[in-house]
Amino acid sequence: MTVQLVPTAGGLRALTRGGERAVVMTMGALHEGHAALIRAARERVGLGGQVVVTVFVNPLQFGAGEDLDRYPRTLDADLVVAEKAGADAVFAPSGDEVYPGGEPEVRISAGAMGERLEGAYRPGHFSGVLTVVAKLLHLTDPDAAFYGQKDAQQLALITRMARDLNFPAEIVGVPTVREDDGLALSSRNRYLGAEERPTALALSRALFAGRRAGLAAAGAETAEGSAAVADPGAVRAAAQRVLDEAAGLRPPLALDYLALVDPADFTDVSPDFTGEAVLAVAAKVGATRLIDNIRLQFGAAR
Repeated sequence: MTVQLVPTAGGLRALTRGGERAVVMTMGALHEGHAALIRAARERVGLGGQVVVTVFVNPLQFGAGEDLDRYPRTLDADLVVAEKAGADAVFAPSGDEVYPGGEPEVRISAGAMGERLEGAYRPGHFSGVLTVVAKLLHLTDPDAAFYGQKDAQQLALITRMARDLNFPAEIVGVPTVREDDGLALSSRNRYLGAEERPTALALSRALFAGRRAGLAAAGAETAEGSAAVADPGAVRAAAQRVLDEAAGLRPPLALDYLALVDPADFTDVSPDFTGEAVLAVAAKVGATRLIDNIRLQFGAAR
């Protein structure tokens, strides 16, 4: 299979479409996490379907002082990753193609959920995300769209947007892919220097420490598998201890937030919460800001 590079919406419309179409939306700098999304999309549509990967660095979701200008742009390498993972086409439009006439006056509001956690630290970020996702859903017209669970709040908002605004595409979340040392795969990991990497690992260590504490509170013997955890307070406290220790490392970890939230609206869970929750963390290591999360089951599923 040879992946086809498509730079325009007209070229995308001209693609021969057989069975179902799945889309994987990215900002490029593709890595194994993106490859996992592409493979999941290919499995969904089968050999007779079509997998389209979008590569577009969306300026609307970057705030003042963020890394828009230095965000990695590696289209040639991205084409290789996309082809190996099973994509049929890479839609890599210009800014003018996506936003003819400049930045749009009309944008999609992320609502109250978009102002929490990431939204509180990056005002306007999720409105920029939802605006470009809506446009790309229109342009690619997929039967299903695949997103990584590493960006848990983003996935929840896209799912809610698709439901609230009657987008016909199915929104599919794919589990986070981690490097061998536990760090969640991200295009921003390449910014980390050798001395910063050990500090960055505190994010995943904190999450899994929280899960172990919750399982211990529930009487479970292992932190693996899908066993239900208990005691949200124990989960938070165990994760916080790891992060507090990392604040003393060199370079230190600068914590933005640690939160245990209901994925339906990203509000804090109550002490008697039951169902699936997301333990999420965001922090800076040097100049690099990283996020991570894991999903936990409290009691019986709701």
